[in-house]
Amino acid sequence: MTPLARLTRAVIDPTALLRAVTRPAHGAVLLFLGVVREVNEGRPVTGIEYSAYETMAARELSAIADEALARFDGLDVAIEHRLGDLALEDASVGIAVAHAHRAEAYEASRWMIEQLKQRVPIWKREHYVDGTREWVDPTMHQTTGATP
Repeated sequence: MTPLARLTRAVIDPTALLRAVTRPAHGAVLLFLGVVREVNEGRPVTGIEYSAYETMAARELSAIADEALARFDGLDVAIEHRLGDLALEDASVGIAVAHAHRAEAYEASRWMIEQLKQRVPIWKREHYVDGTREWVDPTMHQTTGATP
């Protein structure tokens, strides 16, 4: 199956992502949502603006989805990243994965978000309570343990 991979300015619909990957053969269906939180590095945040080099970002999202399918046999994936201005609690990224087994589904989901953070040219500018706005390095809080 061709994976769903896209940038959007619309609200991410978790139900649509899940629907895109759910199949009778899958015993594990996972959804990851990255949402705008209220504090970053100890500073209160009111929202985030996401921008991208859209042509390259869309191409790289698709490549990550295709690589996940090749890497995890029997997987279905859907990934969306939102662009534009987002408020607190808005979903900025959604990743749905489905596989016959939970271990592979968890591993694939983790692998995809780590790849997105490393490879996709999407930038975020946080809006702070004091009225300032600053560009933030999206890789500065990467977790460890992701398989390269």
